[in-house]
Amino acid sequence: MRPTGRLHIGHYFGALENWVKLQNHPQYECFFFVADWHALTSDYADTSQVAQNTIEIATDWLASGLDPAKCTMFIQSSVPEHAELQLLLSMVTPLGWLERVPTYKEALDNVNDKDLHTFGFLGYPVLQTSDIVMYGDTGLELIVPVGEDQVSHIEFSREIVRRFDSYRVGVKYGKWRDEYPQGLKEVLNPHGIMAPTGSFKSGGRLADSVYTAEFNEGVIRQQIREEGIGNFLRRIGPENAKYITLNRVLCEPEVMLTHTPRIPGTDGRKMSKSYGNFISLSESDESIRTKSRAMITDPARKRRTDPGNPDICPVYDWHKLFSPPETLSWSAAGCRSAGIGCIECKMAMADNLIKWIEPVRARREEYAAHPDKVLRILDDGSVKAREVAQKTMARVREAVFNWKEKRAEVAAPRVVAKS
Repeated sequence: MRPTGRLHIGHYFGALENWVKLQNHPQYECFFFVADWHALTSDYADTSQVAQNTIEIATDWLASGLDPAKCTMFIQSSVPEHAELQLLLSMVTPLGWLERVPTYKEALDNVNDKDLHTFGFLGYPVLQTSDIVMYGDTGLELIVPVGEDQVSHIEFSREIVRRFDSYRVGVKYGKWRDEYPQGLKEVLNPHGIMAPTGSFKSGGRLADSVYTAEFNEGVIRQQIREEGIGNFLRRIGPENAKYITLNRVLCEPEVMLTHTPRIPGTDGRKMSKSYGNFISLSESDESIRTKSRAMITDPARKRRTDPGNPDICPVYDWHKLFSPPETLSWSAAGCRSAGIGCIECKMAMADNLIKWIEPVRARREEYAAHPDKVLRILDDGSVKAREVAQKTMARVREAVFNWKEKRAEVAAPRVVAKS
């Protein structure tokens, strides 16, 4: 989560509520970080509030129920391995992929008060990929909890991982060609439309006269990049898979779709700090009532006696989050029959919102009084996260540079023949 300051109820129901559930599930080991490097991709001109905003966000996390004994909370920039992995992944990420990311093009078209034509902003998805896959283990499933609007970002990360790992797959092409040429042909031409591998000699050996072994290996690697190694191996079957040697370095992340209730802002638009239509997790009772009173409702209710439709009313959406069933029924029936006015409905919702937010706000005030404790939690989490990251990068560096083998070779004693 980017350090943009104090969080609001949209952040809670959109992310934090699910994070708390995941940390309490024994199946998952959770890592949550403040993405201060990501903040620089667009707000590089003024970084004066990044440190304070980092503490503010972590304070809201703790107030919302995240527990450092059950999850790892850390600061992105305190784990420099993220930047190293981004660098290595950027070496295999095509420029065209980044330029076609919809959110990149959308930001360039719509953000006019900042210059986003920077390498950092363009490479944002690569850094995001390194953030995710850093905490994957090749023997375990790597899960990213996201909403529907974030699925494409995770798929992009999967594509980068596939491309990176495809360069570390061994293809025993000669052995494959000699022992099982028909299987090789089917793999190279899965749809059976053409025979790009040339022809078969009388002895059944696949000829490379039309397409070289190097070309055909390239075709196989391209299939692996497009499908992912796991999907590729399942498709070609065990008889062909034995000619492929694996060195899985990074894990392809999997999406965990999380249910996110509709949380409109006070003006009916998406809740956002930039719109000023939010209720923060530290909002005072007086401010909650003031903002609730100003909320828009069903535009069809122009007069007190006009019936309304609660299904299109933002206030009713908030009732569903904070009010008990009996209040929800009262609100819906009163709206449809014009039995209650909008102000009456808003104030009932505000009362229940205040009841919900009181314990969150109280925990927040307790942590806010001790920012040193909050920072210590982040620092301790960063140390723990870095231990995992260092193991991942040791594996990645070895896969890329193969220094272990080279050092052993250089250190081996040499025998000099004497005449």
